[in-house]
Parts: sequence; structure tokens; C-alpha cells
Amino acid sequence: MAKNILIVEDELKLVDVLKDYLYLAGFETTSLSNGTEVALWVKDNGPSLVLLDLMLPGRDGIDICKEIRTFSNVPIIMMTARIDEVDRLLGLELGADDYICKPFSPREVVARVKAVLRRMGDEQTTQAAGLMLDESRYRATLAEHELCLTAVEFKLLQFLAAKPGRIYSRQQLMEQIYLDRRVVSSRTIDSHIKKLRKKIAGANPDTEFIHSVYGAGYKFEAA
Repeated sequence: MAKNILIVEDELKLVDVLKDYLYLAGFETTSLSNGTEVALWVKDNGPSLVLLDLMLPGRDGIDICKEIRTFSNVPIIMMTARIDEVDRLLGLELGADDYICKPFSPREVVARVKAVLRRMGDEQTTQAAGLMLDESRYRATLAEHELCLTAVEFKLLQFLAAKPGRIYSRQQLMEQIYLDRRVVSSRTIDSHIKKLRKKIAGANPDTEFIHSVYGAGYKFEAA
């Protein structure tokens, strides 16, 4: 199945050129020109990668990137004509995976898209003791039973599973899950953990992946 690239750009001639080059490279494309539409579209449609212009009508790319990162790890490449270093770093710190400065060669964009997808492909699936986490679809299965996790639950389980045995405090988990730095109670993590355990037990009552460490936090153990 061809990967779908969302192009968020209000220069229609540039959009047409990018669509043509990406199509020739084997990608499907969708385009949006207004920043207010982007986050909801990403949430509803799950593209393989987002090419996101920095300056857009309705809402700028940095705000869009920040919101997307509250619910999705979809790869994002920022496109910008503002070439000062602050903007570049800010875009990456907010969760962008790469950036490219205008004017650019469409071939370079295609090469960047392929490179980011190739890099992300190595990280999209996590497996442990019958548990499979597919980041590209935010899908978690245990012994072939789908766990039906929310985006936050998926990110939390994936983060813990990435380093079995390592103990994370509630604060560390909050910083990973809530990238927009929203103010939430540390007990919010406890609530997510409780729901995760319930869903895991529902798929396999004999399995307990997430363990509490008194006075410290939580850890993932496959056995």
C-alpha cells in the first residue's frame, strides 16, 4: 500500500510540483492550505508523513506541529523560508523530524521524505512477550487481541516498553506523554496506568507488563 503524504502549503503551484514528484516516487498525496484544518485531518486520517509549511493562513506551522505532537508521532518535515537558526531549532524542539528551507529542489524533498520514513520505519514496531505495538497505526495487540488503546495510553506503553526494567518517575512519564507541557496532576499517570493494566488483563489475565516501584514510579517487564 502506498504511503500517504500530507502536504500543508498555501502556494498552490508548489503543491502541484510536490504532488507530481511524490507521485512519481510512489507516494499518494493529500494537500491542505489552511492551518486550522490540519490537526483534525491528521487525527482522523493518519498520514504516513506531513510536509508542513511554517507560514500558513489561519494558523502557523509551529503551533500545528505542537498540537499534532500531543496525540501523534507521525513524521513531520517543516518547510520554511525563514532560515534563521532560531526558527530551525524551535521547529525541531517541538517535535519536527526534519526541516527544509525554501527555495528547495522537489527532488531534495522526495529524498528527505524517503530518509525520514526509512529512519522511522526502524522504530515503528515494538514486540515483547506477545505484545506488539505498531506506531504507524497506534495499534497495540496482545496474543493477537487488540487492546484498543487511546493515543496517550499507546505512547505511555510504548515508552515504557522501549527500555524494559528501567524505572521512570511520574514526572518523567508526564514529560514524555504531554509534549505540550500542559499542567496536569501526577496522578493522571496513575489513572492511565490503571486503564492500561485493565486492558492488558482483559486480553490475557496472566500477563502483567507494567509494575509499580514503591516511591519511585513504574517499569516495564516482559516476564
